Amino acid sequence: MSKSFDKKVKKIHEIDPSIQVTEERGCIVLRGEMDDWNKIVRAGKKAVGHEYYGVINDIKLRGFEPKEKLPSINDELYDGATPDVLIIGGGLTGCATARELSKYKLDVMLIEKGADVAAGQSSRNGGAVHVGINYSPNSGKHKYCHRGNEMFDELSRDLNFPFERPGHFLIVGAKWENILLYALWLNSFRLHIPGVKVIGREELLEHEPYAPSWACNALYMPTGGFMSPYKFNVALAENAVMNGVKVCLNTAALGMDVKDGKILSVKTNRGTIYPKIVVNAAGVYTDVIADMAGDRTFTIHPRLGTDIILDKKVGKYIRSTMDKSPITVLGPEGKGGIIKKVKSVKFALSHENVSKGLAVIHTVDGNMIVGPNATETPDREDITTNASTVDMILREEMKVAEKIKPSDVIAYFTGVRSPSYEEDFQVRPGIFTENILEAAGVQSPGATAAPAIAEDLSKWAVEYLENKCGMKVERNLDFNPKRPTKPYLKDMSPEERDKLIKENPDYGQIVCRCEEISKGEILDALDSPLPVYTLDAIKRRCRPGMGRCQGGFCSPLVLQILAEAKGCSLEEIKKSTEDSTILFGETKK
Repeated sequence: MSKSFDKKVKKIHEIDPSIQVTEERGCIVLRGEMDDWNKIVRAGKKAVGHEYYGVINDIKLRGFEPKEKLPSINDELYDGATPDVLIIGGGLTGCATARELSKYKLDVMLIEKGADVAAGQSSRNGGAVHVGINYSPNSGKHKYCHRGNEMFDELSRDLNFPFERPGHFLIVGAKWENILLYALWLNSFRLHIPGVKVIGREELLEHEPYAPSWACNALYMPTGGFMSPYKFNVALAENAVMNGVKVCLNTAALGMDVKDGKILSVKTNRGTIYPKIVVNAAGVYTDVIADMAGDRTFTIHPRLGTDIILDKKVGKYIRSTMDKSPITVLGPEGKGGIIKKVKSVKFALSHENVSKGLAVIHTVDGNMIVGPNATETPDREDITTNASTVDMILREEMKVAEKIKPSDVIAYFTGVRSPSYEEDFQVRPGIFTENILEAAGVQSPGATAAPAIAEDLSKWAVEYLENKCGMKVERNLDFNPKRPTKPYLKDMSPEERDKLIKENPDYGQIVCRCEEISKGEILDALDSPLPVYTLDAIKRRCRPGMGRCQGGFCSPLVLQILAEAKGCSLEEIKKSTEDSTILFGETKK
């Protein structure tokens, strides 16, 4: 064993001497059982080293039994399918990859265990299109974030999803904190990020008139933007289906038959599939899928993050994305500043930083979002939100967005990020299994990076099919990058609305008063390449129920429209999954 390995063992045993540490197939492997999840995570972080492919942390949390939520459907619908490419996961990375592959004449199948695409972390984030100012130039996060950021203007035009690029601002409250701003400014040259500059309060107020009273300087990053992550995800999926991809919902990968380093088949709850190559884009379950394939070199340790949505009436108080410097510590009234250790400055410049910190974000729909925090959890599917977390986030963000108050909160949600212990993306062809492509550890800035990651995954898949399977892969000359534009009444002039309603009276029936969504727009969402008849699916596509009343008035109407369109009873319409019942039956005739 090397001296480096011995040093790691010593550091890990300082946490708990009972942990078993070994080197296996180029990875460092941890085994054992402990009572404290945070200590298990710390042990995994201590094991990280550039000399290894990655960390496999198999230490168990005593008394905790992980339970994956699987579809209740079991049939043979896809049994015997033989796609050229099988994509596992219907989040942003999976759907972006499906769309990229649809540019070729290939049989592409995407399976998603949820009842809709964007069912996991891809829809549970603030929607920031990140600049990536704090990443190391040799990191995967920088590589894919930088490329992905540049792709959004064209993607939003082609796929017809809302996107804005007003810039991002990192603000400080004392002149001596400029050390971080100038360090990041210098880093922007290394990372080839254009237009970054340090600005004073006067220029900050030109961009953000309601910047906090204590802010004296800021780092302005003009390439920063924001979009709706769930609308982007749906747009990618619909355009992929338009171009020939088969999207299979309520379909989970349960196991694989692997022989001599090659996947022969993938077992699902809807039959056994026989792909030539598999793309692993399963989010928090990427390490589980990699393990099925015999290609695991990483471990996902789930990390919770809660975001809070505020009423549109306070949306005007933020035009872009604004966050407080991570070395700034504000007092209870949002005044004063204490610089943390210089070590914090170095960490703030590293892609290994676990979180960018709390931020105030303007949304494309006119709301303000504040958050998220970062909390390690053993449960990959725990999206519960607790009051103390909401109170903490709101308390801190009221120092940055000084005009907001608790009564402005209309909703909150929690997502589960999927970091590896290396705190970087694990995007690569298989190491031990030849016909798998891994897209793991894709946490923030994953939403920004997804289209760029998809380009590489698509390229590697085509190369494998040509070089290993003897296929001649041709371009799909019928590929259409454009997703049809649908009416959005809220953005129309009175004259445009009047003309549209005369053509189709359904657009004149307002269903959601908060978001001004008509029956016509809901029917448009169902008349798509990927129709999904659930309440949450309609919310993702055109937002009924996302306003101040959170569906209190419009939900019954949406249920009725869905039931009529599907030709079923009201009781058969679900909130999201098959077991999320809304109505149990009539109570009176």
